[in-house]
Amino acid sequence: MNNNTLLKIANDFGSPVYVYDSEKIVSQYKRLTSAFNKVKQLKINYAVKALSNISILKLMHTLGAGLDTVSIQEVQLGLKAGFAPEQIIFTPNGVSLEEIEIASKLGVQINIDNLSILEQFGTKHPKVPVCIRINPHVMAGGNANISVGHIDSKFGISVHQIPHILRIVENTNMHINGIHMHTGSDILDIDVFLYASEILFDTAKHFKDLEFLDFGSGFKVPYSEGDIETNIEEFGTKLSKRFNAFCKEYGKELTLGFEPGKFLVSEAGVFLAKVNVVKQTTSTVFAQIDTGFNHLIRPMLYGSQHMISNISNPKGRERFYSVVGYICETDTFANNRRINEINEGDILCFKNAGAYCYSMSSNYNSRYRPAEVLWHKDQALLIRERETFDDIIKNQIEVSL
Repeated sequence: MNNNTLLKIANDFGSPVYVYDSEKIVSQYKRLTSAFNKVKQLKINYAVKALSNISILKLMHTLGAGLDTVSIQEVQLGLKAGFAPEQIIFTPNGVSLEEIEIASKLGVQINIDNLSILEQFGTKHPKVPVCIRINPHVMAGGNANISVGHIDSKFGISVHQIPHILRIVENTNMHINGIHMHTGSDILDIDVFLYASEILFDTAKHFKDLEFLDFGSGFKVPYSEGDIETNIEEFGTKLSKRFNAFCKEYGKELTLGFEPGKFLVSEAGVFLAKVNVVKQTTSTVFAQIDTGFNHLIRPMLYGSQHMISNISNPKGRERFYSVVGYICETDTFANNRRINEINEGDILCFKNAGAYCYSMSSNYNSRYRPAEVLWHKDQALLIRERETFDDIIKNQIEVSL
């Protein structure tokens, strides 16, 4: 998508607006599968939480992906998008036994990450195949806020509690068909991930009837020109070799699973916003735009850096701006960022807006959530309408006081 295309989309559909490039999603999927083409059985389960629009899920389905879901609602979205239950893995955290049982009745793969629910579910449903999520106590991600494999994480069953797992499995006679781990996002050090993988292999040896090993995901994507990223090709070569060797040792061909979200959709997405006001103070020039952290919370929540360009004036001289929103809070997207000269009415483009952006949006300040557009085969397809006031009050009940 070039600047003229994006400007036309902003003009046709209004701003702010999220835009996703289907071609980039497809190329990322093919890049990942190509990196692991030496593995006989590979399964890519797209992490729905990254971007849950049903049209994006349908695109994933055409590619041959499965789904990684974390709520019963995501399971239902997957089924509505055309996925068969066996193509969906349910990996919740901290949910009730009742929610897991609902997912189980729908026929999806269950993944359990705590001893209490494992024992309760195994006692009631010993014949239902279950995957176990372990915590390897390895922090492979670069950001502590999005790393989930460290020792204080709420995710997974500690590798030190394997004797407890084995006791539960023996007592309930339940069927364990998979072992899973996820260390966190923004993985750069391949050797650290491979070290965590050895813990997964060691755990797998305790179970004789496995069908798959799920290595999670968390591959880092570049957020700026020259930014470092996970070397997927090198990682694929190294892990494939080790995985194939383990299968021989195990005596059975297992499926190697991943659950990428950000890797598949982050770079495919941009977020377009219009400049309402250029405000000069004694020390700062603010570009105040028609959005806020209600639509893009990652910079404020995680300190994430999204490249921002002025696509209305791409050749203008660069100046320093602080880009801020219209929420009645501090909602800063960038401090003293060098951007081509900005005028009121210009359209700013935020890169890497495909993952954990719209899906984390809200109606804070009673603002409408924006529209979503899919750029597919040289066409701009509206895949979510902009909200209206009716959406704000839809579930509110006016009572007589």
